[in-house]
Amino acid sequence: MQDMRYRRSKEKGASFFFTVVTHGRRKILCREANVMLVKEAFKRVIEKRPFEIDAFVLLPDHIHCVWTLPENDSDFSTRWRLFKSFFTKGCGDEFKSPPTASRLKSGEQAIWQRRFWEHTIVDEDDFIRHVDYIHYNPAKHGLARSPKEWPYSSFHRYVSQGIYYRDWGAEREIAFDEGVGLE
Repeated sequence: MQDMRYRRSKEKGASFFFTVVTHGRRKILCREANVMLVKEAFKRVIEKRPFEIDAFVLLPDHIHCVWTLPENDSDFSTRWRLFKSFFTKGCGDEFKSPPTASRLKSGEQAIWQRRFWEHTIVDEDDFIRHVDYIHYNPAKHGLARSPKEWPYSSFHRYVSQGIYYRDWGAEREIAFDEGVGLE
């Protein structure tokens, strides 16, 4: 019988796509105080364990991002643990879901799903597809008519750097391969 346990990537210095979701898909992340808390949480984690955020979007109930870790470092799990912990400690009680029985035993607060989705970026085309997916995500979910209308995204940085034109993603719906992204 084949071992079906999921194993996280140990590739050092790689780029990774992530999806991190709130517990019960609660739509709490885009509230003003929580937007600032997300920014501060990333700042604090980067100070302790440096990495690059290549692309990012904050949606009401989940985050998508691409990170590149330093050479000789593959520990994104600790970074996500630190991020979730900092956010949870700073988040008001009104945003915390009642804990499930298993979380009650551990004293764990129910703001985040326990796990997260991770994909190791395999090449430049894979990187571009995942960055496009991240930036188009608010339009995909009907939160904005186009990426330029969504404020919580690295899309605006990409426009200022000349990587995207301002109306990218506004003219037509963009479909992505099944293997790109995860909701």
